[in-house]
Amino acid sequence: MSRAAAPVSAEWMVAEARRAFFVMFGFLALVWVVQLANWAGDYGLSKGYAVISGEPGRLPDILAAPLLHWSWAHIEANSGPLFVFGFLAAYRGVARFFGLTLLVAFVSGLTIWFLERPGVGTVGASGLVFGYFGYVVVRGFFDRHLIDSLVGVVMAASFAYTFTGVLPGTPGVSRLGHLGGLIGGIVGAWVFRDRRAKEPSAPRKPKTNGEPTPGGPRAELHKELRDLGVL
Repeated sequence: MSRAAAPVSAEWMVAEARRAFFVMFGFLALVWVVQLANWAGDYGLSKGYAVISGEPGRLPDILAAPLLHWSWAHIEANSGPLFVFGFLAAYRGVARFFGLTLLVAFVSGLTIWFLERPGVGTVGASGLVFGYFGYVVVRGFFDRHLIDSLVGVVMAASFAYTFTGVLPGTPGVSRLGHLGGLIGGIVGAWVFRDRRAKEPSAPRKPKTNGEPTPGGPRAELHKELRDLGVL
């Protein structure tokens, strides 16, 4: 017999959000420190650790390549979306976020390694950006969290243009890395879905004297808001 999980407290949610903020701040700081060293060495790190299709010796570089960039404009373009989507991906659980990051890096890197044109070196955090984006958009549907579902819908509507990054035609953009990252994020939402048993909803009762009906989607939404400390 499955046992209902203990409700998530607002204090736990706030603590995880705080940890997610500092994790993303630290991660972004690391990327910029690596960029500074990379720039000082005439981008030798990007040349030496880029993912190149079909070269077995470059397979381990799929974990290093997301930390590297080809220019200051490149890292500036990735930094804002990386922090925003990374935070949204991490605030429900930092441990789960680390697993998601590894999965997205692997899927994005392997997509480049198998399908990119030979001789093309690919680096950059944009694969992670697309992975976090895909995860945030669909996570709520796999976890059955109404708040996360609403966040996903808003993010999808607000950043729909992001999907153009997987279309061919933009020079200097790794659409395969973006596509692989997006797929990795969606797969990650399923792999790292919340498997805890849900508390049974209160049975529906007929309305009396205009009183609201307990249970149902509205009651679940109110419960999630209470867990977040909003109500």
